[in-house]
Amino acid sequence: MTRYPEVTIDQIIETIPRAERTDGARNLIQRAYTLAVKAHSGQMRRAGGDYIQHPLTVALLLAELGMDSDTIAAALLHDTVEDSTEITLDTITQRFGPGIASLVDGVTKLDQIEQRRIDRFSDQSEKARDERESESLRKMFMAMAEDVRVVIIKLADRLHNMRTLDGLPPDRQVSYARETMDIFAPLANRLGVWQWKWELEDLSLRYTDPDTYNEIASFVEQRRTEREKSIQHHIEILERQLKEQGIDAELTGRPKHIYSIYGKMQRKHVPFSQIYDIRGIRVLTQAIPDCYHVLGIVHGLWKPVPGEFDDYIATPKDNLYQSLHTAVIGEDGKALEVQIRTHEMHRIAEFGVAAHWKYKEKGGQQDEAFDRRIAWLRSMMDWRQEVTDASEFLDAMRTDVFQDRVYVFTPKGKLIDLPVGATPIDFAYHVHTEIGHRARGARINDKWGRLDQPLHTGDRVEIITGKKSAPSRDWLNPALGYTKTTRARSKIRQWFRRQDREQNIIQGRESVERELKRLGLEQISHETVARLFDYRSIDDFHAAVGFGDINSNQIANRIAQIQPQKQEAEELPIIPRPPASSETVEGIQVQGTGGLLTRLAKCCHPLPGDDIIGYVTRGRGVTVHRRDCPSILGLRDDDRLIEVTWGKHQETIPVTLEISAYDRTGLLHEISGIISSENINIGRSAVSPDRRTNIAKLYITIEVNDIAQLSRVLTKIDRLPNVIDAHRHTG
Repeated sequence: MTRYPEVTIDQIIETIPRAERTDGARNLIQRAYTLAVKAHSGQMRRAGGDYIQHPLTVALLLAELGMDSDTIAAALLHDTVEDSTEITLDTITQRFGPGIASLVDGVTKLDQIEQRRIDRFSDQSEKARDERESESLRKMFMAMAEDVRVVIIKLADRLHNMRTLDGLPPDRQVSYARETMDIFAPLANRLGVWQWKWELEDLSLRYTDPDTYNEIASFVEQRRTEREKSIQHHIEILERQLKEQGIDAELTGRPKHIYSIYGKMQRKHVPFSQIYDIRGIRVLTQAIPDCYHVLGIVHGLWKPVPGEFDDYIATPKDNLYQSLHTAVIGEDGKALEVQIRTHEMHRIAEFGVAAHWKYKEKGGQQDEAFDRRIAWLRSMMDWRQEVTDASEFLDAMRTDVFQDRVYVFTPKGKLIDLPVGATPIDFAYHVHTEIGHRARGARINDKWGRLDQPLHTGDRVEIITGKKSAPSRDWLNPALGYTKTTRARSKIRQWFRRQDREQNIIQGRESVERELKRLGLEQISHETVARLFDYRSIDDFHAAVGFGDINSNQIANRIAQIQPQKQEAEELPIIPRPPASSETVEGIQVQGTGGLLTRLAKCCHPLPGDDIIGYVTRGRGVTVHRRDCPSILGLRDDDRLIEVTWGKHQETIPVTLEISAYDRTGLLHEISGIISSENINIGRSAVSPDRRTNIAKLYITIEVNDIAQLSRVLTKIDRLPNVIDAHRHTG
């Protein structure tokens, strides 16, 4: 772990911009420091050293970011109320005023929740830990809605803790780093604080995948001298050209961060040796026209790499980041990345929302930019009170806030910001809840589109609505892909909850019956399925299904989880069983026997998840049947029955689908496309048409991994036009 030098209060004060280093600011920060020293007297950090170094470092990070003196003072005091019995929030209010006390209170509450997570990490179930962490993060975002400075302090606190993570046990290091990667690094990116984003990502990778981190760091260091020499050579060439053109610009080498290299290796599936664009130059100009002038000069000097140009000036990123990005083939025949932006754009890219305080003397214009930057937060908080479940809230943050974005337009030209993969249904609920409830169709770029069709940046979307509110339960089924955002799913579930409970119980019961029948699992009782979801009351379970809280895909997943996932096919070679009293061979565990062969019965085609029983044959080992198989139910000699269970196996198993549909051209092709999209092999197929009714029966044998995958395929096929019914054929 890198050892950082100790921080002093004088260093913090000297870091504050000279124009803001007033006597009042000095006095405020000095008083906060004095109280912090008193509160933390004698305390040591887990990573070693006096505890006071933590608030000092957090305060320095904020000073480097250009935060105001109130925020820096609050950073110095953020642990005093919790760690000292003498200092209370009233003390902070009396000495520093309600503004700073509010910031300290906000950060203290978040720290208390986080500390409880750390203290109880070892004695909680995984589910309880997840719920507690989700709730703490939910409260953090609530605090951010009140004053974003609370979370900027928290980000600085997290960054210093990541720098000194060695004091925690290894399991906590990994957990802490994963949470940082999932939440805090994306949050820093969304708030535009890029210099913290990169460091948080690099430090997280260091603990979650230390071997890869060290390998990349070693390669980067080995090439550092050669890389720096090459970058300086290209900078000198470009500088001469810019001077000849009369362009005033500042050129620097742009560092390539370890996590950025790792991300590119993952996306391109190549080793480090094949990552050629770790060299970069950044050009800072005085005005926007200069940026495009510089771009022309760069492309005139060196050949551009096709497909590697992005104009984030004309189309800023969702966090208001602006820059021109291009890649060229340099003098040495290797790729060179070039970023071109104005000094103002660079300031915003580096400091993000903190630029609001650092340059607040510029007045209203800067406030306007600040409001636009956190508009996504205010919009998200408009519906936060409706999401009471902490896990659902956190899922919303991950999907609706932290993912890559697409930008689409309403018919009147209003820009709508959505996560990548969002559909017209997501768009409709983002515009207005009632438009979502009444959505019946969509026109995308003046052409009819599907409600499950992913939107792309630049699309113009018009929602066709009906007269009545009537969302479909299918919109909640992830297998069908109608909704991407938690926001839309939450609105849909709320609509169903407001409907009559008795009606939802009936709808839920019918949905469960339909799913079990479709999967060929009618022998499984509704009570058994309800217990898989921790419901004691069958009515409550059916109501939850009716409300949309539980969908058919989740039911199939839970059923699959109670048994191992995969099993060898009947047609595969039979493998002799090694002698044992209770063993697993090719996915079947036969209890109390040894040395027997095992095969699946062709009469009922049992599938992992089915309730099964074995039949000891004469000379052919044990044949495994479903318990409700007619061959087993009609047996007179039940002495030859033996208990068997599913074991673990890594092969697929063939299942025959039975599909009834009105015959039409292209139907089989569409069904094959759905099966292929799940990466499922098709064994054989047969079609039996009835010319009198024009109804065809299709029998298609596919190789599935488990019941959950079978459910997804059947659900998608069942939604195709002309399909009457699709279920598992059981003989």
